[in-house]
Amino acid sequence: MATCILGISAFYHDSAAAIIIDGKIIAAAQEERFTRIKHDASFPENAIRYVLQEAGITYSQLTAIAFYDKPLLKFERLLETYHAFAPAGLPSFLTAIPVWLHEKLHIKKLLRKQIRKLDGNEKKAATNIPTYFPEHHLSHAASAFYPSPFEEAAILTIDGVGEWATATICHGHGNQIKIKQELRFPHSLGLLYSAFTYYLGFKVNSGEYKLMGLAPYGDPQSPETILFKEKILSTLVDIREDGSILLNMSCFRFATGLRMTNDKKWAALLGIPRREPESAITPSHRNLALAMQQVTEMIVVALARTAQRITQSKNLVMAGGVALNGVANYQLLLAGCFDNIWIQPAAGDAGGALGAALAAYHIAEQMPRIMQPLNIQGPASTSGQQPAPVPDAMQSALLGPAFTQQQIAATIHRYNATAEYVTDFPVLSARVSQLLAAGKVIGWLQDRMEFGPRALGNRSILADPRNPRMQQHINLQIKAREAFRPFAPSVLEEDAATYFDMQVPSPYMLFVTPLKTALRFPVPENYQQNIYERLSDPRSPVPAVTHVDYSARIQTVSKATHSKYWQLIHDFKALTGCPMIINTSFNVRGEPIVCSPEDAFLAFMHTAIDYLVMGNYLLERAKQTAVQNIPAQKYMAD
Repeated sequence: MATCILGISAFYHDSAAAIIIDGKIIAAAQEERFTRIKHDASFPENAIRYVLQEAGITYSQLTAIAFYDKPLLKFERLLETYHAFAPAGLPSFLTAIPVWLHEKLHIKKLLRKQIRKLDGNEKKAATNIPTYFPEHHLSHAASAFYPSPFEEAAILTIDGVGEWATATICHGHGNQIKIKQELRFPHSLGLLYSAFTYYLGFKVNSGEYKLMGLAPYGDPQSPETILFKEKILSTLVDIREDGSILLNMSCFRFATGLRMTNDKKWAALLGIPRREPESAITPSHRNLALAMQQVTEMIVVALARTAQRITQSKNLVMAGGVALNGVANYQLLLAGCFDNIWIQPAAGDAGGALGAALAAYHIAEQMPRIMQPLNIQGPASTSGQQPAPVPDAMQSALLGPAFTQQQIAATIHRYNATAEYVTDFPVLSARVSQLLAAGKVIGWLQDRMEFGPRALGNRSILADPRNPRMQQHINLQIKAREAFRPFAPSVLEEDAATYFDMQVPSPYMLFVTPLKTALRFPVPENYQQNIYERLSDPRSPVPAVTHVDYSARIQTVSKATHSKYWQLIHDFKALTGCPMIINTSFNVRGEPIVCSPEDAFLAFMHTAIDYLVMGNYLLERAKQTAVQNIPAQKYMAD
């Protein structure tokens, strides 16, 4: 009988569900994609329905359910923290504790109640299923190690906080994971980064990538940047040689308060007040973002060195929200602590659902791990053979729903849209590459949806990276977001090393990599100018994906693992000589990435996207003159 385990993460942010059968990942998806509520924290009933349907099983066929953390241990941390900081934190205490007493302390009961609700006529069978509660960082560690291509590896997990742990160093071997060291709350790199996210006017738990994107606009030679970094290191955080940190908690409010920082102390220390959301971004804001990013890189590299020293491994795997910091990840490559690095593409809490299921399977159920033959190599040159993809178990992170041509057609008919059906995909790909080369912006929906925060070519907005105006056009006219936000290039894996200082594949867009020096255009004398003026300065032959510091968060695309997307980029290269395209997530500001054809069509109609491709259907905006029943667009804060 097959061993089927359902993993669940919920009730904090980015709820998700995942299912594995006999150790193989079958499906995984975030709840937000179905409810259309960004970072939805509710019980992932829609995601659960989907993964079970994809697996072709019912609740009664589940071997076990795994929840991604230990609620009782987390409640213990809350009580001890409130006690330690009393009488401070009373408003937060009065807000949080009733929710815990009525709901979160009873997660097992709540899970069974929700499953009964979904279960229909199989109530008794479903509620008798064993339920496991691995610790939060063990779920992260399992999500990083078990799908990786390594039989043995050091495991580094870094996030805000789980139960008590905020970072862990583990050692994975075979089907076992051993926790070696952990950093405990309130001392947390993730929460430190979130505190700066908050102070710079962005939303905690969703705006951290904005801080990372803003940092390159800072001036590393500015006395202000240097002074900011000195003040962070002297007053806010004490970094030890092994990468562990101690935060000066008199400057923070996250432990017991309803905000991240002591704003008065930060303003006195840094000399600038907290930036109000949506207000102007000044050079000081840019320099502060850069200083914090530099501190983050110091800590991550120090933790990785410690992980290597403890485990003596040549391989590193990572998860936790901080593992999504692609700039820090590239610094790990440069540090040379490890021969190989693999990062879970769903590194945040959504990935905890997958990790919980894998931990239950391999640790609780003591099932063996079946490895694929290991064949890791960097990409060949354009004149060489295509590199073999790293054989991880994530299936290119394409673990979400797919939709048939008939379902796409039904959406088109429902809204009375005008579409052309192109029978042969190679013909469609050639047509779309011509549209891209002509400066058109394409909405692109193909096959299974991505799991994790990145669009990797199946739910993407695509454009020509050679167009110097494309970055601002997509940011302002299509995604309705800040103009400074950078875009990623999807580049043919075999051509990546020609353009970027990257010698290993990057299929999950998790490394921010420098452009080759020979391809960089010299900067004007007044380069440290207004942030938006700098966007107009061409920096390379592919300016729309070249950030102001000549970096790019690249996705390498392999023909072996992502054939349709590879074909499109290959056709674009044949037409233009450029082996890459812009790839940004198919959504507008404040909304999740699209899931269904209906989501994609509505996003298309609400934006200035020129063409929409769904499966083999091609829709042109100019021809949508008879569409009906389009609901009004509601922009939400992100």
